[in-house]
Amino acid sequence: MSETSKQTAFATRCIHGGDPVDPATGAVMPPIVTASTYRQRAFGERQDYYYSRTRNPTREALERCVAELESGNHGIAYASGMAATAGVLELLDSGSHVVAPRDLYGGSLRLFRELRSRSAGLRFSFVDFTDLDAVAAAIGPRTRLIWVETPSNPLLKLFDLAALASLAQQRGLLLAVDNTFATPCLQRPLELGADIVMHSTTKYLGGHSDVIGGINVLRDAELARRLHSLRTTVGSVPGPFDAYLVLRGVKTLALRMERHEANARELAEWLGRQAGVSRVYYPGLTNHPQHALARRQMQGFGGMLAFDLDGDVARFMNALRVFTVGESLGGVESLAGHPATMSHSNLNAAQRAELGIGEQLIRLSVGIEAAADLRADLATALAAAA
Repeated sequence: MSETSKQTAFATRCIHGGDPVDPATGAVMPPIVTASTYRQRAFGERQDYYYSRTRNPTREALERCVAELESGNHGIAYASGMAATAGVLELLDSGSHVVAPRDLYGGSLRLFRELRSRSAGLRFSFVDFTDLDAVAAAIGPRTRLIWVETPSNPLLKLFDLAALASLAQQRGLLLAVDNTFATPCLQRPLELGADIVMHSTTKYLGGHSDVIGGINVLRDAELARRLHSLRTTVGSVPGPFDAYLVLRGVKTLALRMERHEANARELAEWLGRQAGVSRVYYPGLTNHPQHALARRQMQGFGGMLAFDLDGDVARFMNALRVFTVGESLGGVESLAGHPATMSHSNLNAAQRAELGIGEQLIRLSVGIEAAADLRADLATALAAAA
């Protein structure tokens, strides 16, 4: 991080982080460099850019910016959030063991359980990360990585990153954190001792539901070198236009997150008073089990919430007009999802029940529309579901 960045507010770094001004032309946004290859200045003379699977100027502008926002030194962008997650697993040798929370994004569970356990011989233990003793007990002689997402998807559980980082350091393990829900606006895991921070840039960083991408951010130069080399080998890089779209989205990240959170907090409190809602999951509510941890660990509570509907799910969903029923999250528009048939549909009913993901659970990605319109839309849908 530059000295100038250390002296400026986060919202300013969203716009100026990574020195985006093009030194050749003075353009305030870096150019979209679509070249796949680069002319050598002279035979045998090594240069910075020679093939875009390895390095690309537009991609590197995004990597520098997000690295600054996460208080890191190195960013490594990927073609998707899942590619970024898989990139972390590439650091591990066959037979290595990973400890992860039971409450985890369905795509990550599928990658861990169904793919890497078979294709790479990795072993995984899924435990309750609200119980640090259970995490410690799960660590064995082959454990190499603790993977965590907080707040979790979809139940918005929080896990103590400083305590997990201390445990990882004591045992000589890597700690990787999926920070997609919180964004660096609200939580910076590297500052709490994590080794790697992962984002699906498809979500809040891009912010407009028009790009797929991912990124890992690190402080350690050697670990970053290894990840960069692995990404080059596998080839899971984003295209330059995708990198540009995410970088453009980051410019308004701080502003958007203020509105996402304000709307989500208002709706969470309102939903908690409705007869058609049996439970609301939002870390900003004082009755959330980890509310105190959220206040200590985060700089806000975010734009994601979930609730258990006391009514007909299909009628509720079909009555929505401002909320869009769909997958994903983090865009400017509000989305309503049904984890049992969307994000966690790869789990069977018994597995979902074990995680607390019932058929009545609705997940909301609260957008930046007028809160009154969002509240009225939910009220109409709750009436239809009754």
